[in-house]
Amino acid sequence: MKDHEKMKGGMLPKGRRVFLQKMGALAVMSSFGMSFFASCSSEEDMGPDQDQNLGNGINVTEEKVTIDLEKQNQLKSAGGWILLLEARMLVVNVDGNSFSALTSVCTHSGCDRNWALNQNQFICSCHGSRFDLQGNVLNGPATRPLSTFATKIEGNVLVVTR
Repeated sequence: MKDHEKMKGGMLPKGRRVFLQKMGALAVMSSFGMSFFASCSSEEDMGPDQDQNLGNGINVTEEKVTIDLEKQNQLKSAGGWILLLEARMLVVNVDGNSFSALTSVCTHSGCDRNWALNQNQFICSCHGSRFDLQGNVLNGPATRPLSTFATKIEGNVLVVTR
């Protein structure tokens, strides 16, 4: 007789037990992994595709950034915002008439590319720090505010001075 036919008490051969234990562990880990990634999705505004910004009414120099508001639909109404990767800057239309410009370099760990705006709060998606539209820390781990830049409107152009 074969070994598995001699067994009593419902025991599986050791090789099968190990295989089933590993497959069970893999199934459990897979379900945790799927729920983790599902929890990372959100309704937060992750902003426009940044590669489309430059050359579309935006000029970045060492001293200032100019944004033609007629060419940037994201900034035409209150709550609209853009992330300027080249300038390392967040720009938001605060109330339809005024703008705020902040550094996009998070004061917690220096992340500068992964920002969202939700309920008038900028969220650094690296570690979850939250800042108000003036750069003040609302929720850590960051403890220092984001640097701000002076803004003024000249005709249809927003000028941000570094």
